[in-house]
Amino acid sequence: MKNRSYFGILLLSVLASVVTTLVVNHKCNDNLNHLTKIGPNIDEVADVSKNRLLPDLTVASQQGVEAVVCIENRAVSGNKRVYSFFGIPFAIPQGETTRISSGSGVIISSDGYIVTNNHVVDGSKQLKVTLNDRRSYPARIIAQDPSTDIALIKIEEKDLQWLPFGNSDSLKLGEWVLAIGNPYNLTSTVTAGIVSAKARNLFVNDSDFRIESFIQTDAAVNTGNSGGALLNAKGEIVGINTVIKSPTGSYAGYSFAVPSSIVSKIVADMREFGDVRRGVLGVSMAEITDDFIRKMGTRYQIDEVEGVLVVAVLVGSAAQDAGIKPGDVILEVSGVKTNSPSQVQEIIARLRPDDKIKLLIKRGSEMKHFDVVLRNKNVRGN
Repeated sequence: MKNRSYFGILLLSVLASVVTTLVVNHKCNDNLNHLTKIGPNIDEVADVSKNRLLPDLTVASQQGVEAVVCIENRAVSGNKRVYSFFGIPFAIPQGETTRISSGSGVIISSDGYIVTNNHVVDGSKQLKVTLNDRRSYPARIIAQDPSTDIALIKIEEKDLQWLPFGNSDSLKLGEWVLAIGNPYNLTSTVTAGIVSAKARNLFVNDSDFRIESFIQTDAAVNTGNSGGALLNAKGEIVGINTVIKSPTGSYAGYSFAVPSSIVSKIVADMREFGDVRRGVLGVSMAEITDDFIRKMGTRYQIDEVEGVLVVAVLVGSAAQDAGIKPGDVILEVSGVKTNSPSQVQEIIARLRPDDKIKLLIKRGSEMKHFDVVLRNKNVRGN
């Protein structure tokens, strides 16, 4: 009897375990089915990755490499040897030295107009352009703009592969872009990355009338890529690669490009007038941050991180004529909200003398609107 009772209890225990396991598995399967229903299936995930996260860049790459060129700059400089005669220094010419450097450029028309960086062609005595198919041509400089580090040159040829300008304003953070250069005459090189930031001001341009509002990307760019193209996935120029920020002089994670919103206007001026017709507001500006408010907020009566502070207004400038004063905070330029001097610079750099802009200004606790007619660039300021 005892053995039968023991066997009965054991059988009941086994049956209870089986039933419990079946119930738990049923509930787990229900939960898994529920998770599958509310989340995307594997095909949907793959589709998102294919169409949104990893666009097809092959067409843009092929178009880009055919339109990006190598530019060789031969610059001649005179050598002098300095002597001292009774403590008075004097120099005697010792002949000339030829310096050869190279960079990249982008063909922007079928008849041979090429945009590049000013520092690529500056000081040249002779320029040679080599296409991706190894054909070479002498080139001449049409115009240079040190303020933005952009130059326009030309070769005499027809039916060239060229690239159109795109809209850099429409670029979004995280959007895929291509950096294409022709460094050291190795034929065109393509790297890819994403837009990391916009409207960056690096203070790397030493021009008296510096305009910096760079697109920052993590696409690999090195020194020979200066003047090359930054393209969107459509194969349109959204920037001209200009500078890298690195402690070694080689690529270290970030590169910067002049946006096409500025480049296209400069190139249009250069082709039409032979120089740049630049409208000037005539103010010095400062970025408003928490740290700035702690140090200078009381002086300028600023207690919010918004807009761009007008530090000084130049005599005879468009800003002075319109009634703008030091201490004013620029909140909007022609309806576009602004939070950095580089944003204001980028907007105004697209305009010409006599163009009109509308400014929304905060003066103390008041909001004021100003209509400003821009002056020409011989007035210093932004």
